[in-house]
Amino acid sequence: LPPSVAVRPTPAAAGITNANVASADAMQSLMRRRLLIPVEGVSRSQLRDNFLETRGGTRRHEALDIMAPRGTPVLATDDGRIAKLSRHPLGGITIYEDDPQTKYAYYYAHLDHYAQGLHVDQAVRRGEVIGYVGSTGNASRSAPHLHFTILDLDANGHWWTKGSAVDPYPFLVDARP
Repeated sequence: LPPSVAVRPTPAAAGITNANVASADAMQSLMRRRLLIPVEGVSRSQLRDNFLETRGGTRRHEALDIMAPRGTPVLATDDGRIAKLSRHPLGGITIYEDDPQTKYAYYYAHLDHYAQGLHVDQAVRRGEVIGYVGSTGNASRSAPHLHFTILDLDANGHWWTKGSAVDPYPFLVDARP
């Protein structure tokens, strides 16, 4: 990775094991954002909330899997800044996008590849193509999807110390024409 890439552990490597029950203030804040479903062409009716399911028999999933054909555009769910681009044995090709207030990070995993020219510290707009659906990392090659979660950041902009994963399902809305 280039030296400018901030090193952040993945949610599993950081020991994130309990789903965050968002406070009423956090729930209202996330609802007001009207986060875009981050896969082009996927509607809310096609989503299935699998945040609390287990993987590998013991590990809590703590994300929403959004099934789509390989190569389907992945969209920025909110305005923000690309905080990290990485390749990891579990998440494969991943993107961390911080929201404008550095209160939340959006984690996109199992990508096939990034959008051309995407780089760390790049400002992105809600709905902008940032990558493409794939099955990298520990995802089944026969089931391409986007593994997506919201990471609640602590006062220092970290999620791996005191922050936690938040179920994105209740906060995602369909794209508007």
